[in-house]
Amino acid sequence: MNLCDRDTIRALLERHGFRFSKSLGQNFLTDPQIPADIAAASGADENCGVLEIGPGIGPLTAELARRAGKVVSVELDRTLLPVLAETMAPFPNVEIVQGDVLRLDLGALAVEKFRGLTPIVCANLPYNITSPALQKFVETSCFRSVTVLIQKEVAQRLSAPQGSPEGGAFSLFLQYHMETEALFEVPRDKFLPAPKVDSAVLRCVRRDRPAVEVSDEAFFFKVLRGAFLLRRKTLVNSLSAALPGRDKASIQAAIEACGLHSSVRGERLTLRDFAALAEALREKPGI
Repeated sequence: MNLCDRDTIRALLERHGFRFSKSLGQNFLTDPQIPADIAAASGADENCGVLEIGPGIGPLTAELARRAGKVVSVELDRTLLPVLAETMAPFPNVEIVQGDVLRLDLGALAVEKFRGLTPIVCANLPYNITSPALQKFVETSCFRSVTVLIQKEVAQRLSAPQGSPEGGAFSLFLQYHMETEALFEVPRDKFLPAPKVDSAVLRCVRRDRPAVEVSDEAFFFKVLRGAFLLRRKTLVNSLSAALPGRDKASIQAAIEACGLHSSVRGERLTLRDFAALAEALREKPGI
């Protein structure tokens, strides 16, 4: 069964009485080369256990199953379960779990399902859960890599060079833990129904250690996120709002001690800059 053929998709969904849900961000791929390319980009092999989110009718699931030791696909929409039971019947190494990925204990799931395998993530990720899902994958430390098809603009932002205006607090959070790369684009006309924007594949590989060394990670991220609180304002003003109890003079002194201009904006800082700034702010707590 060609799970990317439009006529096959329509017949399959009609047979099971399925209706697309906009709220769940359901857009099914219609070019078989794309799920094959995504699965190949994930690096999945017989030693890997792959967590997939939102399998839809299973074109990417099938490609992953041909490569991986095991595939566990988490699907929120119960109406897709009988569809997946049909389309995934040829693949004994695929298990469908009904649930909300944002509520599941992914670490426990990986321990239970991927015993003896290296856990990775590969998914055509619903746009509306991109950031919280990526954060959860990062914070679940057992996942060695994350390969996801997401909105093109988001993929570009999350892989933007540090210190560029395209990046932000979340892209720096991601790059602190992972090496990120936007691999290839997928036009909107390759989906049924077609979304309003183009997509791209983002590949994230976990670093052996964080990108920079910090003495207080919680404070480091408080400073980093605070730098983007008032994005159009200077770093001094944004941190003044984000770090109540610290006077502007001490914040400015810490910024200048790092060799940065007093009027710099947070978007211009790299992770190394933020690490130095967090240490300087710890040494100059202000009033």
